[in-house]
Amino acid sequence: MTDRELAETPLAAESPVPVPGLGVWVRGWLRSFIGSPAYPAEAADRREFELLGLRMPRRATIVITVVVLAVIFDYSRTFFPPELIAFDRNPGMQRLQALDRLVLFVAVPLLVVLLGFRDRPSRYGLRLGDWRWGLGLAIAGCAVMTPIVLAVAGARDFHDYYAPSWSSLPDVLATNWIDLFSAEFLFRGFLMLALIRAIGPIGVLVATLPFVFSHLTKPELELLSTLAGGMAYGWLTWRTGSILWGALAHTYILTLVMWAAATHL
Repeated sequence: MTDRELAETPLAAESPVPVPGLGVWVRGWLRSFIGSPAYPAEAADRREFELLGLRMPRRATIVITVVVLAVIFDYSRTFFPPELIAFDRNPGMQRLQALDRLVLFVAVPLLVVLLGFRDRPSRYGLRLGDWRWGLGLAIAGCAVMTPIVLAVAGARDFHDYYAPSWSSLPDVLATNWIDLFSAEFLFRGFLMLALIRAIGPIGVLVATLPFVFSHLTKPELELLSTLAGGMAYGWLTWRTGSILWGALAHTYILTLVMWAAATHL
């Protein structure tokens, strides 16, 4: 074919570039939403010891033991002056309990991680992690929970339990942040992420059990919700690799229920 014939030959219509449909976008979003974070076990995570014939993972066993003792000491008010225990629900007692938990739930486990395991705190949730998803999911969760909290906080048992602890918003926020950051690190960072490396994703559920039991003195409806709530906080930590976003959401929700109970909303 001559150059002239080539020039006169109509060009074939270009194939249109396919545009991803809504279904493709939704599937991609869902894959991103669910994510697939990996928590590979290092050699030290897999190391075992024998106890009367039982082959036990060393790190996970130490973590569980520390968590059990921390929860017992916290529940028993072991390190509280006896004369203060009578004022269990007042704001000053709540701040003291939060500071006590900062030691039991954060400082002690951190010493175990740093000095006992010679490990990095970032492997136990003390990092920003996937902060875009973390921030977005925390905000979405708080938005969903706000009307639910406002609906139940006016119940008599919620008022009787939470109203005595209310003082001012800055004071309550500070106390709740110390308290719940400490709890999130103990249950979701220290315990859950160690268990995931030892027994897999079922560690999310197993780590929820002591979290549920730590609510045994609270209103029954709240207690019944803690299995689902604990799993949600655990999933958020698993998804983002950080305890920060669960601690922020938890602080907002607790502060909201205290405020609503105290103001009879």
